Amino acid sequence: MEEAYYNCMRLKNRKVRIMTRDMKHYTGTIVDVDYNNVYLRPERGGPVQTSAFYPGPYGPGWYGNDILTLSLFTLLAIALI
Repeated sequence: MEEAYYNCMRLKNRKVRIMTRDMKHYTGTIVDVDYNNVYLRPERGGPVQTSAFYPGPYGPGWYGNDILTLSLFTLLAIALI
């Protein structure tokens, strides 16, 4: 999981495609990473819909409510696009 953390940190604020262990694909921009999760802003108009909330570094609502939270444990692959 440490490798997933450092890969996500390296790609922070970049557009990526993530594949999870259950073979789901997500495309968007990594807005934050912690030791358990990666926070992804999905592409507008994409197939991902979420009600997850991430408060952001400057208080609630900084990123809006369109942040998808993915566990680093579930990541299978991540690619810069």
